[in-house]
Parts: sequence; structure tokens; C-alpha cells
Amino acid sequence: MRAVDLAIIAIFLVGMPVLGIVIGGRQKSGNDYFVGEGKISWWVACLSVVSAETSTLTVLSVPTVAYIATPGAGGMTYLSLAIGYILGRIVVSFVLLPRYVAGNLVTAYAFLGKRFGSGLQGTASVTFLLTRTAADGIRLFATAIPVKVVLGAYGLNVSYWAIVIALGIAMVIYSFFGGVRAVVWVDAIQMLWYVLGGIVVIWVLAANLPDGWFSKAVDANKFQLLDFSSNPLTGQYAIITAVIGGAVLSMASHGSDQLIVQRLQATNDLRAAQKALIASGVVVFLQFALFLFIGVMLWAFYNGLDPVKQLGLNTNDELFANYIVTELPSGLSGFVIAGILAAALSSSLGALASSTVTDVYERVIGRQLSDEERLRQGRLWTIIWAGILIVFAGFFASFTSTSDPIVVQALGITGYTYGALLGAFLLGLLFKKARQPDAIAAFVVTVLVMAFVILGVKFDKASGALLGVDFSKAGGNNVALAFPWYTLAGVIITLVVGGLLSLRHSTPDPKATEATSAPVDEAA
Repeated sequence: MRAVDLAIIAIFLVGMPVLGIVIGGRQKSGNDYFVGEGKISWWVACLSVVSAETSTLTVLSVPTVAYIATPGAGGMTYLSLAIGYILGRIVVSFVLLPRYVAGNLVTAYAFLGKRFGSGLQGTASVTFLLTRTAADGIRLFATAIPVKVVLGAYGLNVSYWAIVIALGIAMVIYSFFGGVRAVVWVDAIQMLWYVLGGIVVIWVLAANLPDGWFSKAVDANKFQLLDFSSNPLTGQYAIITAVIGGAVLSMASHGSDQLIVQRLQATNDLRAAQKALIASGVVVFLQFALFLFIGVMLWAFYNGLDPVKQLGLNTNDELFANYIVTELPSGLSGFVIAGILAAALSSSLGALASSTVTDVYERVIGRQLSDEERLRQGRLWTIIWAGILIVFAGFFASFTSTSDPIVVQALGITGYTYGALLGAFLLGLLFKKARQPDAIAAFVVTVLVMAFVILGVKFDKASGALLGVDFSKAGGNNVALAFPWYTLAGVIITLVVGGLLSLRHSTPDPKATEATSAPVDEAA
């Protein structure tokens, strides 16, 4: 790692926030700050969605998934999730998007407010805020990994705390001044940057691998795409688990997570939002394939050595960053590291701020804010949430595991709440008799039950037989339910509990007809 690499990184870290401010322009209202006045093209929104959902976790951790996959598990089976993601996005595009985009709602949870009432809207929003904070704290920490490796190459032992503070400051600058328009455009540019960086890595690796590496990888099942042998209950990428679980997970993440919905709402055109969402699924599939292929090539380059025990790294997820810093030529190394940093600057702060202001703050004060007040409050909460994310990322760095890829840990976090969020939307659409107390009760029960299932219920790894309840960490043959099932299980619990409670009522909820009628988008 030489001075030219650090210069490239420094220019990038300064240039991206400045570019975001220029693109965002002067924000005149809260609507402009939160949804961009509907001025975003569908392809820009598409790239922004991809950047927001995968970002650093994809760049750093997905190669690790392929690298550490055992011969029987297959190196490319992670792609099965992406197949499910595409299916889930198609459902969201035609079921939920019409109610957000054509309905001119500022947040996804405003639909729950129309259907049930402000109580559930606030409950869902707070749940989103907590879940997104946890997941994005992990993402911010993930970006600090290559920075620490880079500085370590210069003999500088900088703490993760210091790194995440610096990255958080860079992230908040353009979110504060440019609003969602700056976030979406910078996301799109940064996504193209880190994908190009991945292509550069493949080009360099291809020239340095031994003859016959491809055949050796094929023999080790590193290119196996579909897993028909693993137990569906415990195998994270078993074909049934990945496709069905991935589809429902995608329905939740892209239909009930304000981080994604906000980017789609910025188009203010139903057809454009649908194109952006479905196309993003295809782009994600190709992106996953790109970084999984890098993982296989790294496996061939390092002869499959254990990253921690044999290569001396702190965690498995440092593998790709270590290669970039120690093996890439000067200039290219800085370019790729800058691309990884680009993923960190994909900001969720606007989504956190918009949900806080419109779903929580306005409910607490009992009135709707003016556009000027929304803009002021939006910027204030952008700063507050930046501080919270920095603190969470720093704490995660202190307690992170050295075994599980961080992308799997991040997806696991969403399992606690995604099922309840998506289930609440489906409950409102499918059960006309359901009232707000029914929905809130179902929501709370689902979160509690899923916490119990994720933390306590264990299965036998080989047979999939239920072993019982054990709150100790999974290990050996004692494994938890595969994470792709978390969201589906939560949805089922929400619908069963909410549906049964709705039977108490003899007539439909008066709010149901208006809220569940999909408005017509005149621009479509």
C-alpha cells in the first residue's frame, strides 16, 4: 500500500460528500428532503436500491461465503437467495408499491396509519428504527475493516471506534445538506464504483492463479449453484429454504423497510418504481455472482487456507480486504478500497429521519408539521441517527464473532422484526375485520415469539430434528433455524394471531376499504 493509494482514498472521501451536496441542491421543504419531489429516474433508483441493500456487506463478506464453503455445501449456493429476492420484488411491485407511490405517502408506515391507526404506525416505525440501526451499525463496522487493514499496512494501529466516527461524519454531510436526492444519486455512483472495483480484482487474480485452478474449484463444488442435499430447516442455502425464504425476506425488506421504500418513492411514478424494484433484483443476482466468483478465485489463490488460523487474520471477513491491500498493485489497490468505502456512504440516515419525524414525532406532538418544520426536524434527526449508528458500530466491533460472515449476521438481525412488519401489511390487506388492537397484539406477539425461536430453539444439524430449547450459542450439531425462514415464520404468526383476533368483530373495519384500495397512478 503506497502513498498514491491513500491519495485516491482521501480524494474519494472528500469528493463524494461534496458531490452529494452539489447534486442534492438546496432543499426547500420537508417533502423535497424526504422523497425528492419525485425527480429521480427509475434506473438511478434501481442502482440506489442495490447499493443500499448490499453495499459493504456484499463487497467484503459474500466472497467469504464462497471461500469458506465446505466441499459438500457448494460455493455458489448463496445465489439461491437472489432467485428468491427477484420473486419477492415482483410481488411487492404489484401489491404494495401502488399503495405507497401512487398514494403519495411519505413513509411505508403511513399505510398502516391509514389502515389501522397511528398506534400501529408508530409501533411499526419504532421497530424499523431499531432494526435498521442494528443492521446499519453492522454495515458501518464492515466498512471499517478494510480501513483498519490499510492503516495497519502503514504500521498504524487505529481503533475501530476512531474509524467509524470518521466514516459517520463523511456519511452525514451529504445526507444533511442534500436530502434523499443526494443520497440516491451518490448511491448509484458508488455502486458502479465498487462493482468496477470487483471487476478489477478478477482481472488481477486471473493473471496470478495456477494452471488448473478452475477444474480444482469445480471438483470442490465451488461452482455448485443449487443445494438439494442440505436439510431445509437448518441449511441456510438449501434450495427450498433459499428461494421461498429469500422471496418472503425480499417482500419484507423491499415492501416494509423504509430504507428501500424511500428510494422508490423518490420516483413518484408507479411504473418507474416497479421497473426500478424488479430490475434491482436482477442486478443483485449479477452482483452476488460477481463477488462469489471472487471468493472462489481467492480460495484458489490462498489454496483454501483458513483465514484466521493459517493466514493470521482477525476474522474471516478480513480476507478480501487483506488481499486488496497486500496483493493488488499500487493505484488499483486504492481504487478498490475507495469502492469499498463507497458502499459505506450509502446512507440510511434519510430513511431513519423521515420515519422518525412523520411516523413518531408528529404523533407525539399531536399535529402535522409544516414543510419548513419537517425540513428542520429532518436535518436534526439526521444528525442524531448518525451519532446512534456510530455508537452501535463501535460496540459491534468490540463483540463481533470471528466465524460467521457479517452478511449472515446482518440478515439474521432482520429476522426478529421483518416478519411482524410484513405481516402487519398483509394483515391489513387480507383481513378486513382486523382492527388496530388486533394488529398491535399480533405484532408484539410475533416479535417475542421470533426472539424465542431465534435465540432458543435448536435443531440437529444432520437430521433437522428438533432438539429442544437451549439459549446457549449454536455450535457443532446444535444449530438454530436457518435464517431465511425467520421472516416467513414471523408473517405466519402475525396473520394467525391477528386473524383469530379479528374474528371477534362482526363487521369490517371502516378504515379497511379506503386504505386497501390501490389508487390509480395517473403517470403510469
